[in-house]
Amino acid sequence: MTRTRTTAYLLLTVTSLFWAGNMVMSRGLRADLPPVALAFWRWVVAFACVLPLALPHLRSQWPALRAAWKRVLFLGVFGVGCYNTFSYVAVQYTTATSATLLNSFIPVATIALAFLFLGKRLSRMEALGVLISLLGVAVLISRGSVEVLLGLTLNTGDIWMLVAVLSWSIYTVGLQWRPQGVHPMLLLAAFIVVGLAVMAPMYLWELSTGATIHLNMGSVAGVLYAGVAAAFLGFVCFNAGVAVVGPSIGSLFIHLQPVFASILSALILGEAPQWYHYAGMTLVFGGIIATMWRGAIARRAPQVRTAAR
Repeated sequence: MTRTRTTAYLLLTVTSLFWAGNMVMSRGLRADLPPVALAFWRWVVAFACVLPLALPHLRSQWPALRAAWKRVLFLGVFGVGCYNTFSYVAVQYTTATSATLLNSFIPVATIALAFLFLGKRLSRMEALGVLISLLGVAVLISRGSVEVLLGLTLNTGDIWMLVAVLSWSIYTVGLQWRPQGVHPMLLLAAFIVVGLAVMAPMYLWELSTGATIHLNMGSVAGVLYAGVAAAFLGFVCFNAGVAVVGPSIGSLFIHLQPVFASILSALILGEAPQWYHYAGMTLVFGGIIATMWRGAIARRAPQVRTAAR
């Protein structure tokens, strides 16, 4: 069990790395990649990756998948169809700073929904860990300045990002009701089919406005990265991690995204890290470690009591 949870934590960390790169890429290539087009083609690429792994399970598991079509539809709409599309639209109108800050409210929204619909509560140490990591995100985003943090205001893009946050939180909690007996690759393929059906009319509308992908090396590389790393590998890792640690703890790893975004900006864009980068990263990692440490103690306690008997 300990190895399983360690693997889950690693998968969730890798997921945040992939998604941080996706946020940096989508903001940097926004002039070449319209938001809905990027979302649509990213999932086409992801579907091409997952299809060979899903087809061998289709015939034997089709009855279970069909019986759970309502849950598949629900998760596909919110997880694939809505979140990334809305977040790509958001960075067209707001800064990456604001988008990342608002995206960091996913754990808070997920915890609230998990409490409302699943009755799951955080311990005091776990709640403290969430608050510490959220403080670290605020330090990173505000560059250590209270004035900068207070000066952030909501615009059209921020509202889109809040809708995206809600969509992902609903998807994360909804994973608890994913159909059993269906292979993860087949389930992901089903989610993608639903998501593409949701995005198709939005993509047609975007094309009617004259917005098209500007084909060049950067835009092609961006779509391939979004499809293979952020969509296919990211969703596989995230779903596997949440299946082990649950939605509340799994969503906490979203706070690693601004940490990785800062590191990637330094490596790719040559932006030198400042003191607030180190302070924010320390707080984020400290909050996550506190939450994991409290969970480890809770899992060991029953074993200690059993041995005492």
